[in-house]
Amino acid sequence: MVTIEQVEKLRKHTGVSYEEAKKALEETNGDVLEAVINLEKQNRIKPPNEGGQYQSSSGQQQNSDSKINETSDENQSNSNSTSFGEMIGRFFRWFGKIVHKGNTNSFKVMKDNEKIMAIPLTAMVLLLIFAFWLVIPLVIIGLFFGYRYWFEGPEVSNPSVNRAMDSVADAAESLKKDFTNGMNDKKGE
Repeated sequence: MVTIEQVEKLRKHTGVSYEEAKKALEETNGDVLEAVINLEKQNRIKPPNEGGQYQSSSGQQQNSDSKINETSDENQSNSNSTSFGEMIGRFFRWFGKIVHKGNTNSFKVMKDNEKIMAIPLTAMVLLLIFAFWLVIPLVIIGLFFGYRYWFEGPEVSNPSVNRAMDSVADAAESLKKDFTNGMNDKKGE
């Protein structure tokens, strides 16, 4: 037996008249889907352009489909913002580690094996970036006045860096001696 709800449903999905809907449903013993297929086969209704499927409750289904798409879009944007947020977080963690290493290690200035001063590497790097025109000449001039520079701290355990700094100081000392000997030789002549 065909009910009015079945007829209404078939009309809603196919746009056929009550009489056609009732007849199609009677031929299929109330099966709405079978009635739609038969109407398509008889060219009384047009099949969907995409060759897709009919839905029994198009309004609700469309709403749920659009909700699914919106949810998918939100998830996509959340994953993008999360990945961007993660990238920012990783950058700040990396930067924090670098600053921490710079603060636990120091640049030491010595003269005659006595420590004159020590500044954190972070401060030294900032000075080199923002006042290199002052710091670099001072460091070079200091070498000719007998100052030596060392790196110390838990992260600077490689002694080859300090040996290289000592060899530069020794070369500056040697240059200074050669210059003073050359000047003394000229005075003696």
